[in-house]
Amino acid sequence: MTDLLIQGGRTHLGSEITETSLHVSGRDIVAVGSDQGHGALGIDASDLLVLPGIVDLHGDAFERQMMPRAGVDFPVDVALIDSDHQAISNGITTVYHATTWSWEPGLRSGDNARLLLEAIEAMRPQLAADTRFHLRHETYNLDAEAEIAGWLADGRIDLFAFNDHMDSTVEGLAKPHKRSRMVERSGLSSEAFDRLVERIVSRADQVPASIARLAQAALKANVRMLSHDDNSPVMRKDFRAQGVGIAEFPVNEETAREAAEAGDFIVFGAPNVVRGGSHTGWTKTSDMIAKGLCSVLASDYYYPAPLLAAFRLVADGVLPLLAAWNLISSAPAQAAGLDDRGVLAEGQRADIVLVDDRIQLRPRIVAVVAAGRLVHLTDASRLIQSPAISRQTVAMA
Repeated sequence: MTDLLIQGGRTHLGSEITETSLHVSGRDIVAVGSDQGHGALGIDASDLLVLPGIVDLHGDAFERQMMPRAGVDFPVDVALIDSDHQAISNGITTVYHATTWSWEPGLRSGDNARLLLEAIEAMRPQLAADTRFHLRHETYNLDAEAEIAGWLADGRIDLFAFNDHMDSTVEGLAKPHKRSRMVERSGLSSEAFDRLVERIVSRADQVPASIARLAQAALKANVRMLSHDDNSPVMRKDFRAQGVGIAEFPVNEETAREAAEAGDFIVFGAPNVVRGGSHTGWTKTSDMIAKGLCSVLASDYYYPAPLLAAFRLVADGVLPLLAAWNLISSAPAQAAGLDDRGVLAEGQRADIVLVDDRIQLRPRIVAVVAAGRLVHLTDASRLIQSPAISRQTVAMA
């Protein structure tokens, strides 16, 4: 059994940061403020921040490990291991791989979704981060409905999102750069892609009923749902009426405000905060946060972003550290229905990040504990070894 004592760090304890110690035994935090580790492996956290592990509800950067260039594929297990290393080294201890199952072949096809789901299920024991499956269902993908409903009933989906990129796909056909990217990703010829889009669009009248059936299946399975890119208050209300309680990347302020007033969780991308705005020209996330219209930040397409975004919000005077960190820890845990993590307290899962914050805007991860295991360490001098400790105590990533 893992036994760790994290000593002397500036520790995030709910509503305050205080210098204290954390005693970890097995998967959990068993004591706060106790120096009695009884032979525990010690970690000197002096001058470091001790923070809850990051919970990332939406990250699809793993797609770059699977297909780093158009037409260049790598095995899913290799991609997952590399993505796990990236997530953990950036303080992400719970990661939802946001997997798009679209009507198009190629990277976002049903075959790839199946491969990734099966790989996650098989590899979970050897991955350092708690790795979960977030299925992003393209609502025009009507042929997948029955299989997805089966996955929901079998408990194989951890988060379920409704996506509708059909309008942007049709618009993108007239833009050479976007058209080329979509066609390359699908693996089809340009003419074949046009024919496929035409066939899929022709079934638009069947989409609302399919959404309703899948929403009912998710509710029955107790799976939290998200609606992606809500573009109006009416759209958000319609999804909420079907039990979809998380608004993911609402595209304008009025939609985000409607979601906030109804008590929905609102997810925006952390890269937007780090870069100072959206790469698509849409909503500026830091403005939404300042107005109380964002409750969760996700890595989106860049695993370092949640960590960097939290400290950018502090440096820019948007939020104090505790509130900024809650956007990437306790709030996403609550949104996902995970009541065992996101805060540092007795009885909670020991997902802990040690951060050197001496350089403004450039926080550095020194150590990561995931489910009670030390899985990442950049400074071995901070270990306080005890002869009573087994070699199995430290599981370096």
